Amino acid sequence: MCLIALAWQAHPVYSLALVANRDEFHARPSLPAGFWPDHPEVLGGRDLEAGGTWLGITRQKRFAAITNYRDPSQFEQKRRSRGELPREFLTGNMVPLPWLESLKPRLADYNDFNLLVGDGNCLFCLESRTATIIPLQPGIYGLSNHLLDTPWPKVSAAKKGLSALLEDPPDNLASLSARMMALLSSPDPYPDVLLPHTGIPLDRERLISAAFIRDARYGTRSTSVLLCTADGRTWFSERRFDPQGETAGECGIML
Repeated sequence: MCLIALAWQAHPVYSLALVANRDEFHARPSLPAGFWPDHPEVLGGRDLEAGGTWLGITRQKRFAAITNYRDPSQFEQKRRSRGELPREFLTGNMVPLPWLESLKPRLADYNDFNLLVGDGNCLFCLESRTATIIPLQPGIYGLSNHLLDTPWPKVSAAKKGLSALLEDPPDNLASLSARMMALLSSPDPYPDVLLPHTGIPLDRERLISAAFIRDARYGTRSTSVLLCTADGRTWFSERRFDPQGETAGECGIML
């Protein structure tokens, strides 16, 4: 994922409300969200190039999502795929904090990332750049290609939009999901003066400053919503996009 906004234990009905955009090269093969034949308890998309995933949840409410940390000066092509990590957590049985601690000796095997993992009772963010594990307290959070809650314009806008939406959300899970997806649908870039400096050319920084990236080579491939309710329901939805930014398919699944 490249943009995530989430509310954790910040609403009386929704213990977790998360919306996320996956930005990726259109040529990189992947499967739509679904239950995995080799691990039928896992629901999520699959990267067919390296075998990992960017976001998923299990029937037991184990959850994981990952974003890359953008710093081209530190990127090494030979390192392992970061998508292995959500897959490892989702298909394992360790509780979140000990599992995250066990990753610390292996951080150098991967280019920098931010990893969210939880089990319905707790939620943590591992920032590999600082080797810091952050226990999330009740609140609204945003994550893109820097550290948790770094106030990039699209991160701040997504947090603000999610907070406002949850003040009076629709009762229907599918309707709430659709409105959450709309929060990350703007293709408009932000003014140059507001852009971060991450070591990429300005025209590229401008392009990917938008919540929804529309580009023939690299762009938003999907938007996902995860809703977990206090009474035990879990709703997962995904909308997929083609290189023109048009809807190419979607699903809504109640676990």
